[in-house]
Amino acid sequence: MTALVHQRCHHHPAREAAARCPECARHFCRECVVEHEDRVLCAACLRKRSVVTTAKRHWLRPLLRAGAAAGGFLLLWLLFHLGGQLLLAIPSTFHEGTLWQQPWLDEP
Repeated sequence: MTALVHQRCHHHPAREAAARCPECARHFCRECVVEHEDRVLCAACLRKRSVVTTAKRHWLRPLLRAGAAAGGFLLLWLLFHLGGQLLLAIPSTFHEGTLWQQPWLDEP
């Protein structure tokens, strides 16, 4: 194996290689590599890692959103139900003689 000094970039043959990707074992210049989790990776290997990471997370996300929507609907229904029960618990005698039933406009 030759030294890194004599290697050329995989994408830019006119440039000297600055690093070797540990995933694909190719040499790249400074513009073609990225540091990710304390490792220097090429763009293609970094893309492979990010696709695998996001694919593992997506199967559970729709279930969580559906559960949150169902929980929110249940909470709203419960609040409206309790509010209705509270209004039904008020006795009808409470409403007798209210302001809009009194003849207060006719008085001088």
